[in-house]
Amino acid sequence: MPTWTALTTLAGQAKAEALGNAMETLSPEPTGVGVFEMEDGSGLWEVGGYFTEEPDLAGLALLSTMHGAKDFVVSELPETDWVAHVKRELAPVEAGRFFVYGAHDADRLPSDKVGLKIEAAMAFGTGHHGTTLGCLSALDRLAERGVVARNVADIGCGTAVLAMAAAKIWPNPVIASDIDEVAVEVARANVKANGVEDRVHVVEAAGFDHADLKAAAPFDLVFANILKGPLVSLAPDMGTMISDGGRAILSGILNPQADEVVSAYEAVGFVVAQRSEYGDWTTLTLQKTG
Repeated sequence: MPTWTALTTLAGQAKAEALGNAMETLSPEPTGVGVFEMEDGSGLWEVGGYFTEEPDLAGLALLSTMHGAKDFVVSELPETDWVAHVKRELAPVEAGRFFVYGAHDADRLPSDKVGLKIEAAMAFGTGHHGTTLGCLSALDRLAERGVVARNVADIGCGTAVLAMAAAKIWPNPVIASDIDEVAVEVARANVKANGVEDRVHVVEAAGFDHADLKAAAPFDLVFANILKGPLVSLAPDMGTMISDGGRAILSGILNPQADEVVSAYEAVGFVVAQRSEYGDWTTLTLQKTG
């Protein structure tokens, strides 16, 4: 079945969300609409729709004019089995002691590595992106120094690869959360496939806004591999949800954005323990003073 995409950009979250909502009224209706902040520091938001029938070009033009957006770019996509494509293209990834792989590469798991099996699915965090690689490498460095986290949270967990990595090296509880329902389902499936369902509890939540997260706090290690804006917004909660001496491993930060994130966390009592760049992305390991 052919698929069409219709993409545009505009400034401001509220305007972008309003345009996304308006797209739902089109006929033919989109099968899905996404609204995302662009990661280039421009302040622009991308609004996109996916269609199984050719979209109404006149309707899209009218919406872009009404909402002050750029003209929609409409493209027809070739028929592709994307999961099969991902399985072919994504080779295993090593990050210190960790080896991230798909089931199709199970025979390539080295005997001296900690295996993290991640299936191709609609959730972020396969290990190939610089942000996930950075977080796994930061975790490996902490473990190499003899750190043992007794209580761990993974905020915005995606595939739960970071939560599972912690659970595989430390016999202590981990709670993973994501705001996206699909990501939560994928995370739970991965947790079960990796045999750590007895230690990793996955919940649907925005930030720390869940009773289970609040009950489990304070944490001595929190992962948050999301984006700069949410990371800055989370800083005050991190300051209260992490114990004195505890650590935060943060990523999803473009290199030019790192200073702003550091400033937000220094203001609530954290110091930088490690700062690393992986391509365009920065990973921060922060420690709470006190």
